Amino acid sequence: MMRTTTHTFTLYDMIRRNATLYPDATAIIWKDHQVSFKAYLSEVNWLAASLSDQGVRPGDRIAVLAMNSLSYLVLYGAVAALGAILVPLNWRLSRDELTYILENSGTSLLFFDRTQSANARALHGEGGKKFLLVAMVDDAGVDGQKNVGSNESVFLKGSNDELIYRLHANLPPTILGATDAPPLAPWQPFEACHKDAVFCLIYTAAVDGYPKGAALSHSNLIAANLQTAITMSLKPDDAYLNAVPLFHITGMNLALAVMHVGGRNIVMEKFDADQVISLTKSEGVTVMASFPPILSTLTERLGQNHSQGSMESLKYVVGIDSPENINAFTKDSDRQFWILYGQSETSGFVTLSNSNDVPGSAGAPCLISTVAILDEADQELPPGQRGEICVKGPIVFQGFWKGIPSSERGDGLTEEADALTPGGEINGDEIHGSEIYSDVMNGDVSDEKFDRRTIKNGWHHTGDVGYFDEKGYLWFQGRKPEKELIKPGGENVYPAEVESVVLSHDDVTHCCVIGVPDSKFGEGIKAVCVKKSASPLTEKALIEFVGSRIARYKKPGYVQFVDALPTTSDGVVDRLAVKRRYS
Repeated sequence: MMRTTTHTFTLYDMIRRNATLYPDATAIIWKDHQVSFKAYLSEVNWLAASLSDQGVRPGDRIAVLAMNSLSYLVLYGAVAALGAILVPLNWRLSRDELTYILENSGTSLLFFDRTQSANARALHGEGGKKFLLVAMVDDAGVDGQKNVGSNESVFLKGSNDELIYRLHANLPPTILGATDAPPLAPWQPFEACHKDAVFCLIYTAAVDGYPKGAALSHSNLIAANLQTAITMSLKPDDAYLNAVPLFHITGMNLALAVMHVGGRNIVMEKFDADQVISLTKSEGVTVMASFPPILSTLTERLGQNHSQGSMESLKYVVGIDSPENINAFTKDSDRQFWILYGQSETSGFVTLSNSNDVPGSAGAPCLISTVAILDEADQELPPGQRGEICVKGPIVFQGFWKGIPSSERGDGLTEEADALTPGGEINGDEIHGSEIYSDVMNGDVSDEKFDRRTIKNGWHHTGDVGYFDEKGYLWFQGRKPEKELIKPGGENVYPAEVESVVLSHDDVTHCCVIGVPDSKFGEGIKAVCVKKSASPLTEKALIEFVGSRIARYKKPGYVQFVDALPTTSDGVVDRLAVKRRYS
């Protein structure tokens, strides 16, 4: 039995509040759809009720592998309403990486769109059919399909025991009026989750070879919403353009923050410069996010094919980029670039400021984020001294998801093939994940369930190095040596992960992967390698070899073969010396 609490305000509560305060205002614009807050709540409720009808319960993990869409945002709300846990997947990852995440999270259902259908079905087959597939479709007709479960369900029966999900408003009347199935039970939202109940698992880069799921609670994200909204003075007349993926913490943070204040979310599948400019003009976009090379690409397009007036409604761009690119985009306009520092583990931003305040800095700490520079003994350092960037506050995550114990895989979690009835329904007794996590929704964040190794002495240790100046602005200096990180285009890539793949090539004997300046992505990946003598291996062949085994954004953009790598006195590759010599 879930414990109730009077101190909880969930993301679903936010959606219900907006439907009451702004019922007819536009919440989401997607292609030809203009969805009001009242209609958005209705779609959320229909999906939540249909999932409940299929046996989904609080704490069950629901993954999504898809581009941005209206249905993606509806799934956000339905998961929140159910007290389930969302697992948004980065569609840039390799199949092996996605397989690991699905297994580690104990996913029960995988939603996917048309762009990911082949990938999702391959994952389903290779993973032993341990989860149910749900295809997300747009306005295209699905004539002849029957409802699964009740006659009001948004799920239709697909082939091979898959479900088809369509927005309730787009279901044909003949399907909605089916008489051969019972109606949905009256929808009662899950209202008993603890304030630390987990809403989502954001899987971060693999520092030790395996991605880790940062567990963010409803309270984490509500705090992040309010912090972002107040810092940027967001209002109901603001409109956020979802040009960065909704699986990314920045995309999630800004979409929810603008929604929280009653603003509009303009949704596009993925970044396209001409479409960004067109939508900004037609929909009055005021806020967007940017990671390299978005800003430089937009600047180039504006100079080539569009007038500066095409984006005159845009007030705020939030992200990271070089001062040169920021200046080129904002000059001769009222646009502001807001620079930030944050992680998935901090629910997004912990510093956020107009880049003009202190150019080159990472911004000033946000309203409810305590940021400090600590030494190795966790003592706070004065301005000007370098140390580890550490954070505390209501935005700090619950810990890394420990995953389903191997001894429990294959039992209640993994019998989805048997749990599916001939009609494609789920046996409610079979769908649920490991019972070890059944009390997560009660706010149990014990070490049994979460890896909290980054949280020590009351601080979340980010692994990043920096310092504060006398004005209180943060200056980012890179990663600690043992947690080296490269950030091409805003994504996180750990050198150790790339090195392990490079070294799996038979012709490579030694490797050191480093970050180097890159005019397009801000930072590029370079592999400095020693290959076997007389090996015919080329730089291009090695790059393609790596790209075929991990996410392609993690493959090196540069390869340099050398006779030997510099080492320390104990024979370990001297990473700093490699950087100095080959950057």
